[in-house]
Amino acid sequence: MQTALKIDNLSKWFGKRKIIDNISFEVYTGEVFGFLGPNGAGKTTTIKMIMGFLGVDEGEIYINGVDVQKDYEKAMANIGGIVENPEMYKEFSGLTNLKMYARLHDGVTDERIKEAVAIVGMQQRIKEKVKKYSLGMKQRVGLAQAILHKPKLLILDEPTNGLDPAGIRELRDILKKFAHEENVAVFVSSHMLSEMELMCDRVGIINNGKLIGVKPIGELLATAGGKTSYRFATKQAEKAKEILSAEHSEIIMGVTDSYIELEIDEEKVPEITTILATNGVGIFGVNKVEVSLEDAFINITGGGNEIE
Repeated sequence: MQTALKIDNLSKWFGKRKIIDNISFEVYTGEVFGFLGPNGAGKTTTIKMIMGFLGVDEGEIYINGVDVQKDYEKAMANIGGIVENPEMYKEFSGLTNLKMYARLHDGVTDERIKEAVAIVGMQQRIKEKVKKYSLGMKQRVGLAQAILHKPKLLILDEPTNGLDPAGIRELRDILKKFAHEENVAVFVSSHMLSEMELMCDRVGIINNGKLIGVKPIGELLATAGGKTSYRFATKQAEKAKEILSAEHSEIIMGVTDSYIELEIDEEKVPEITTILATNGVGIFGVNKVEVSLEDAFINITGGGNEIE
């Protein structure tokens, strides 16, 4: 895998306050990389330094191997991005906006514009005026604009802000397809954990300006999730609680009218099922409770854990 973005010991001060504290990570072509953190954690500041909108106090940033501080124009030739909302001329069509933007880059042909429009699924509406577009449609055209020159790295800062659930889902599918099929590194900053869990291949978590760690989604959930829990579906949950309380009270996590949830490993499921069944508790099913990225995020940032 090729490294599209390399951050090396990056730091930033605003006055005497250290906003970004010596962070390092890499983003690879062909992946969607989620940059996660609560509001004020340092996500947008990092992105502005990557894109050259803010100066770097310490450290280096490389885009496709080019040092942003030493050769800014060459580095930016390999990057596309949307920071906040995409800017377009509302009285012109989406297509006209794309053609005007294409003039800023060498080698963007009409055929490439057509390809970009197809990638974001705007073929049917691209000739309409921008003022008629929904926010989701504007985001699509903004994405097409960002990828016209075939960048190695696409950066999006909170791209789902203001979108309805359908728009979020569409954007998520487009970005995944773009990364995996076009072999581009997609760097997405967000605090919407549920969307990042569905979209990203890897995530980096930043909190108070410090990078806590970088992991593939699956490994992050396994690292931060703690013990596994299972829900035993039963109409006799209270009776099940009484039975298990005698010798297994420490595993009981919760009881409702329809299930009892137990913190156990997978190999313990048959044993617990047998104990309950032999004591007259009918079990209708057993479901593993999956740890969400939100659970992992809270466990890590709230508990002060680091990802090894």
